[in-house]
Amino acid sequence: MALPPLIFELSRPTTRHSYIPVSDIPGYIPLPAAELLRDDLPLPQVAEPEVVRHFVNLSVLNHHVDKGFYPLGSCTMKYNPKVNESLAALPSFAGLHPSQPVSTVQGALRLMKELEHWLIEISGLGAVTLQPAAGSHGELTGIFIVRNYHQMRGEKRTKVLIPDSAHGTNPASIAMAGYEVVSIPSNRRGRVDLALLKDALGPDVAALMVTNPNTAGVFENEIDQVAKAVHDAGALLYMDGANLNSLVGLARPGEMGFDILHINLHKTFSTPHGGGGPGSGPVAVRSDLEQFLPVPRIQERPDGSLDWDYNRPHSVGRMHGWYGNFGMHVRALAYMKSLGAEGLKNMTETAILNANYLLARLKGAYKLPFDPFCTHEVVFSADNQVARGIKAVDIAKRLLDFGFHAPTINFPHLVHEALMIEPTETETLDTLDSFADVMLQIDRESREDPDMLHNAPITTPVSRFNEAAAARTLDICYK
Repeated sequence: MALPPLIFELSRPTTRHSYIPVSDIPGYIPLPAAELLRDDLPLPQVAEPEVVRHFVNLSVLNHHVDKGFYPLGSCTMKYNPKVNESLAALPSFAGLHPSQPVSTVQGALRLMKELEHWLIEISGLGAVTLQPAAGSHGELTGIFIVRNYHQMRGEKRTKVLIPDSAHGTNPASIAMAGYEVVSIPSNRRGRVDLALLKDALGPDVAALMVTNPNTAGVFENEIDQVAKAVHDAGALLYMDGANLNSLVGLARPGEMGFDILHINLHKTFSTPHGGGGPGSGPVAVRSDLEQFLPVPRIQERPDGSLDWDYNRPHSVGRMHGWYGNFGMHVRALAYMKSLGAEGLKNMTETAILNANYLLARLKGAYKLPFDPFCTHEVVFSADNQVARGIKAVDIAKRLLDFGFHAPTINFPHLVHEALMIEPTETETLDTLDSFADVMLQIDRESREDPDMLHNAPITTPVSRFNEAAAARTLDICYK
């Protein structure tokens, strides 16, 4: 049975309000002067209980990872352990100000330095900056490093190559840094086409920017040959680390030949994701590229204390008003230290196992465009259902009726009607089975009752709406 529709207009002109009398406590700050107050503001007239109930009802309707399964592929919506939140909220962390004298923040600097060491060990690279405030911000930082590297060598290179499976922010970061974006088609296995890559490489290419494992959910198993071709052309190899959570403890990007890597702490190391931030996108580089990292860098003084080092003439400069989003650094290091090396490896192995379990359960009903195995996420095509008049968006909408968030749909673009599913390592077998059962039921409905899918969702307070029209006629004003 469908839920009753939400009533958004709760204002009633006859609603009575309670007003707190003016305080007689000394030092009380009164309201602004009468001439600064207005009586004509069209504010809603709603009693306090109705206001509270309205927002509580909205909050429980919103889907989030604490409420239910969130298999959004590529975005890695993994559960955030609450102990990490508690640690980040400690007054000694949450109460810090970036303008404090460095002598008063030695513990924070030590924490950041330790996090750098963990990321260096995990990445197999030589140095890390924690300054970028998001993965896309890390991308831009990495491309600036590419630019400075070639400029110092007196080279004028104008192009950056990306596979057609790249994340959407990759071309934007490349263009913002002043480079021409050149897309390389993937081969039939969903990987970088080595022959096409070699044809595109030349003295005008500054870098190849590749995600590994890529957005098709498969590992670039010719990455050593890719790296050799890129380096032979004098270019740098950049790794988008969005999918690093499928490598930790098993393989290190630096040992694959990557020169630069950005790391999404929210995806791999369980800092909060979504809601607009704050994020964190540290960048790791090979040792000789450290000179280009943003300033300031954390340095150790002769007496063992830590300080900020601004004397970096080849640096790309500041990429953040301060030193990065420190609360995310606390959460990420807490996550790493609580798991340890073996725990992080188990995290990776379980994420891969969970994704391949869903692959095995669903591959008969949904078309699998590439390998019979995947890494941390599996990409299906809804082509089997499209033949019956059902699109990926219909499947996504129907999932809402069962309390599941939809997977990523229609991405990556090299897969027609893509369904990108990432279960992460934090989901139980029962949850995976429940999700797989529903996906199989939806496949049956596509044959037996397609109108059900065309009309879905049917049990949510708001039914399907015209998303294009909503975007074009967005109205966020009360009146």
